[in-house]
Amino acid sequence: MLRPCVFTRLSRVERFGGKDMAAGLLPGVGESLPLVDLKIQIPQDLYIAYQRCSWIIVHETGRTPLEVMEEMVRDFLIKKGC
Repeated sequence: MLRPCVFTRLSRVERFGGKDMAAGLLPGVGESLPLVDLKIQIPQDLYIAYQRCSWIIVHETGRTPLEVMEEMVRDFLIKKGC
């Protein structure tokens, strides 16, 4: 039986090169929105696959890990129609 792994990310807005990573989430909102934790429990093999995939995307595109994370969550929600 696989032990569930926990994946959490930063709960504060990170700034990269003077750009708020949360800026632009809502059009017309001047202030950046705070980031919140998302905690999921998944098998270890899925955790390793996620880490590998996101690392590859970050290094191939030059985007930040937070940008990649946000895109993955948005793509999941759109796919599920949420």
